[in-house]
Amino acid sequence: MGTLATIPIVILLSKLGPLVYMGAVILLLPVGIAACEAYERSKGGHDHKEIVIDEVLGFLITMVWMPMTWQAILIGFALFRLLDITKPLFIGYLDKKIQGGLGVMIDDVAAGIIASLIMQVIYTQTNWLGSQIVVISQ
Repeated sequence: MGTLATIPIVILLSKLGPLVYMGAVILLLPVGIAACEAYERSKGGHDHKEIVIDEVLGFLITMVWMPMTWQAILIGFALFRLLDITKPLFIGYLDKKIQGGLGVMIDDVAAGIIASLIMQVIYTQTNWLGSQIVVISQ
């Protein structure tokens, strides 16, 4: 549900421009780590299901520099969720080996980075993300 709830945030931040979007992503990482660390200290255990800030950041990373078309959002959502659930490559290793707030956040950050790289390839090599209008100002 955290990823689904992030869609309006992605759209809003993209409308505010790339600097604001990237600033939010950069700011959310230390804030998320601290929040997860505090939550884990108060509740005990690791990576509670109630924590969704990691999914928010992961999906924001997935959608960096992407067009805001329904196709891009759908493909980005599916890619991020697939990587977050299956934890392939080194994502599973990060999830198991790193503890604390950083451990909660890092697997979703890694999934977001991989999904973003895949999205960049899709964006530059196909038209799967929908039509784009390029405005050239003189």
